Amino acid sequence: MAACEVCGVENPEEAKFCLECGAQLAATAPERFRRTVTILFSDIVGSTALGERLDTETLSRVMGEYFAAVKPAVERHGGTLAKFIGDAVMAVFGLTRLHEDDALRAVRAAVEMQRALAELNRELERRYGLMLSARTGINTGPVAGEGLTPDRNFVAGDTANTAARLQSSAGAGEILLGEPTYRLVRAGVEAELLPPLELKGKLEAVTAYRLLAVAESAEGVPRRLDAPLIGRERELETLRQEFRRAVEEGRCRLVTLLGEAGVGKSRLVRELASAVRDEATVLQGRACRTGRGSRTGRSHRSCAGRRPSKTATRRRRHSTRSRRCSATPSWRSTSAGSWG
Repeated sequence: MAACEVCGVENPEEAKFCLECGAQLAATAPERFRRTVTILFSDIVGSTALGERLDTETLSRVMGEYFAAVKPAVERHGGTLAKFIGDAVMAVFGLTRLHEDDALRAVRAAVEMQRALAELNRELERRYGLMLSARTGINTGPVAGEGLTPDRNFVAGDTANTAARLQSSAGAGEILLGEPTYRLVRAGVEAELLPPLELKGKLEAVTAYRLLAVAESAEGVPRRLDAPLIGRERELETLRQEFRRAVEEGRCRLVTLLGEAGVGKSRLVRELASAVRDEATVLQGRACRTGRGSRTGRSHRSCAGRRPSKTATRRRRHSTRSRRCSATPSWRSTSAGSWG
């Protein structure tokens, strides 16, 4: 809330004038931010020749259909469409919403964009006798900016420039990954190391990888290179105590870990699972990151020999009916890991 300097009445942050006396409210300095994101650049190969072949209206219509075809792939994986420039698409992952697997989301989105273009080409070939090819560059690094809408007001600097240069170096149908991106996704992709690339505007040669395949199911951060756990001894000991209480009391204990993406929630769960694996059966489930749910909880209870009681079943049915009758809830997305 912003207080009016004339009458003292509190006004909403977005208000430009006092709702009580009409005086102009003092502008507040926009909040600055800095974060690590993954940037995707993709454009159509041979667009200049395409422009010579098609009239302006047809070219505009074709580009509109192309953008409409690839847009859902970016949004489905949590990316922000920053720009449509001519025949190029710029998308940012990890800007407005953070996920520990933003780099992998960008790679998956790039693959889906290629598939969407292949589908569109069938229609374009039928109507215009042409087929489009796209090339893509992906890079990860810091961006900075200010304001309440970071999706519209940020400075990407070298991160975006490198992604754009990688895209320019890619061949038709290729997806090139910068080294920072590859380090984050290497556990879930197959890629070919390229000879060092001399990119325009870069003082030194750039290491890049050509994407060959993406695993259907993969983690966003490779596990096999976990560093020693430092600074989480207290949290890990809390988890161990809860495990010991569950064993001693013979009752289920539920622990929920809350925190920003990348702070180490999954790592804590892995450390606990490793510590108790010799004295307990460890069952692990994972929520689908792209929004497709699964019934892992039910199968885990079955494996553990647990069945919901009739009372619990009745409560669940009653709760379901109550939710159906209630107003639409307001959801807050929270990245969390849990162990039970």
